[in-house]
Amino acid sequence: MASPDRLAAFAALSLLLILVPGPSVLFVIGRALAHGRRAALTTVVGNTLGAYVLVAAVAFGIGPVVERSVLLFTALKLAGAAYLVHLGVRAWRGRGALRTAIAEPGRPAHGGLRTFWQGFAVGVANPKTMVFFAAVLPQFVDRGQGRVPVQMLLLGLVFNAIAVVCDSAWGLAASAARDWFARSPRRLAAVGGAGGLTMIGVGVTVAVTGRTD
Repeated sequence: MASPDRLAAFAALSLLLILVPGPSVLFVIGRALAHGRRAALTTVVGNTLGAYVLVAAVAFGIGPVVERSVLLFTALKLAGAAYLVHLGVRAWRGRGALRTAIAEPGRPAHGGLRTFWQGFAVGVANPKTMVFFAAVLPQFVDRGQGRVPVQMLLLGLVFNAIAVVCDSAWGLAASAARDWFARSPRRLAAVGGAGGLTMIGVGVTVAVTGRTD
């Protein structure tokens, strides 16, 4: 199994990435602003399960191959880091688009099952999460301990546990502040701008850290 220090380091990096308002967080916020607390939390559950599908795909597919090849690992890490920076720049430049989350706050809420599957679809198709798992999970695997897929699944559980707490907090805060956001959509733009800068920082961190063997 992964050592406690590796788990702690991975948890810290995961928290930094999760706090960035990426596609999943923005979708949760949108559900909360449009439909309220229940829809937001249902979306979080679906989103989390979708993200764990990506964890399993990395653990039993590309993950072990990347973990054994220094060249492939380095190439994927740098590509992932570059893409995270790209997403951060896009988030910064398009920070005003967050205002669309409150464009139709009066629509009736979707059914719970539909909201769940919408959240699942966003989670399993989230490019930020895909890149993070493919480029970062292999960095925190202890090859000497063996059972690489199991280690990745455990790391994925750590990521998802943090994501559930943080995304739920985003959803609850947004549902409680629907009127406040509606009065000043510029506040959402500020959130998007800060998220873009943070994502750029995460990309740089991914690029300069990792294996040296």
